[in-house]
Amino acid sequence: MLPSPSSSPLQTPTLYNSTNLRRKGNEDDNRRKSSHPWLQLPTPPTNTKRPFEEDSSPSKRARLTAKYESRLNESEETLVERARTRFRRSACPPLSMARNDLPSYSPILNNISTRPILQSFVSSYKSDFFRCDSVENGLLTPPYACSYSHSAKAGRTSHLAVSTEEGAVHIFDTRKRSEWDPEPSRTTLRPHDNGVYDVKWSASDSRLATCSADRSIRISCIDTSQVLHTLTGHASSVKRAAWHPSNDSLVCSGGRDGMICIWDLRIRQSNAIGQSPVFNIPDAHESLMPSGRRTKQHTPKTITNLILNEGMNLVSSGSSDGVLRYWDLRFLSSSTMRSTAKSKRFTPSLYTPTDPTTLHGSRRPRGILSLTEGIGPSSGLLFALGADSRIHTYVASSLSSLPISFTDPNIQVNGSFYISSAVSPCGEWLATGGGKSALLFDIAAAAKPYARASPGVELKAQTGEVYAVDWADGMLASCADDRTVRIWRPDVDVYRSCLEDPDNYKWKWSWSVDS
Repeated sequence: MLPSPSSSPLQTPTLYNSTNLRRKGNEDDNRRKSSHPWLQLPTPPTNTKRPFEEDSSPSKRARLTAKYESRLNESEETLVERARTRFRRSACPPLSMARNDLPSYSPILNNISTRPILQSFVSSYKSDFFRCDSVENGLLTPPYACSYSHSAKAGRTSHLAVSTEEGAVHIFDTRKRSEWDPEPSRTTLRPHDNGVYDVKWSASDSRLATCSADRSIRISCIDTSQVLHTLTGHASSVKRAAWHPSNDSLVCSGGRDGMICIWDLRIRQSNAIGQSPVFNIPDAHESLMPSGRRTKQHTPKTITNLILNEGMNLVSSGSSDGVLRYWDLRFLSSSTMRSTAKSKRFTPSLYTPTDPTTLHGSRRPRGILSLTEGIGPSSGLLFALGADSRIHTYVASSLSSLPISFTDPNIQVNGSFYISSAVSPCGEWLATGGGKSALLFDIAAAAKPYARASPGVELKAQTGEVYAVDWADGMLASCADDRTVRIWRPDVDVYRSCLEDPDNYKWKWSWSVDS
């Protein structure tokens, strides 16, 4: 094969790779002269960039039109991406605007009301009905307090402890059953010979703490029905008890003597009657002057409620006003401690700056009947039922009161300190006693700005005053002084049937009534 002649023309390369290429010559020398690192830019020299090709076509002026013109030459993917960009810019508010709680976006942030679910609560006269039998005779005895176990709140069991006027505690199995099924066997304990004002389950559900008018707290074992500890230290009736959330050996109590006692069941400090407290806070709700100094009080203020959290911080309420007090049990302040011959008085770490019971047309402060802690969507809040028949809302971290409060014409406390309230395990609902019925409220949006308190849902099935209420997973228990306990469950089908044919279903079921 003959070689091609040298005179044949060379083929011109089709593409020139002139992008980001460094040429030899004066440009490299000039760049080496700039020794300062800030002057040595990472971009290549100007003349080594891709040359600009001028467009010989005549330029067109931009024309503005009021009417939108679709671009038919664009692909479908481009149009979809363009629409997504416009939606992100216009439809969704920025996070900063949402946090600033602007009025234009406040309806979007509010949760949907769960009031229709509360209205569907029903109770059967056969399978959701329990009597508090007397342990001394065949009669009935009125219940004072009720409490579901932690397992029941988590949806595992359905054990409800109900304390009575005789000093007994009945443990009911409130699981859902058919109308023809008999009542499950109950467990009955009698740790006291006088009325039991409060009953609380320990963290492991293996112990019960009961507060009685005999001025003592008894710790009972569920398995053996025996009293393990007798705690004495109060000078009057004991009203409330609170367990540590994860420790079965730590419990605190409050009584009519105005004293808060803290007990460690592992420490045996015995007296003539029973076990003594580790330490106590006397006159815990004595009035405070604005300067922080205490005023002399002759009548003790009853401790009505206690909440003990994981960090050994205690929140208490009293019968004299709506001011909550925060006690750090690890570091009680000694700077303002005043020693007397009998006791020492401590100053709370925090307290409510403004009494909310004086902000609704009454200058006289009212006490707190029941105090419960929010969870889930209502976490970080405290809900207190006051003697003014209102449920006030507090911030748990600062104990300051919020503008929103829940009330209903059917809440009639009548100065009774036996009424209780409770927050559901989902954290969206609150139930309270008072009057002839139990009241349910939607509290899911209580912490949000521009939140409005919705009217309550009335559950009326008992003839007497409803005092104690408590929640479990999917059910609510209400105790009344007609010596009965009723269980309420949401059932939309039964509720609709009751509304369609009330004359026939009123002999079998009780359902909600709009307040």
